[in-house]
Amino acid sequence: MNRLIALVLLLAGLAYPFAVYFGHQHLSPRFFALLLGGLWLARFLTQGAQPGSRGMAVAALSFCLLLGLADSPILLRWYPALISLFGLGLFSLSLKYGPPMVERLARLREPELPEVAIVYTRTVTKVWIGFFIFNATLVSALTLWAPLSWWTLYTGLISYVLMGMLFAAEWLVRQRVRGHV
Repeated sequence: MNRLIALVLLLAGLAYPFAVYFGHQHLSPRFFALLLGGLWLARFLTQGAQPGSRGMAVAALSFCLLLGLADSPILLRWYPALISLFGLGLFSLSLKYGPPMVERLARLREPELPEVAIVYTRTVTKVWIGFFIFNATLVSALTLWAPLSWWTLYTGLISYVLMGMLFAAEWLVRQRVRGHV
């Protein structure tokens, strides 16, 4: 059930910028708060004791409560920045308390990592931290100063293209580090 809720939250996050863009004139921000809040509440109630996951759910629920109470269209635009801050927090905390997030993901495929791979995954985790800082900063700037169309273009398309480019670049570097290129 937790995986289904996580998948629905992911899909809602992907659709969110377009829903805000097309629905902001017809739907109340309270409607968005209710939908997002319901998903995050379900996640909170079904998730295990993974580090940071309860805190993220509480922060997202607090955001939804604020959005519902304020009923402010501008608050709708802060959700992608919040999600980037969640990524920043998870990856940063994984560096502090270990193992780094990218190492955890690498061990799903290759449980016994050599020391060079552990150092490499730590570096890649730092690169992702930099991306999340950049993304949260740019989304915040777009929220504060740009038209809704620019915000939608960045949060609904460009940021995902940038993530894809980062994944692809990391894969190429990894192949070179492993000596497969």
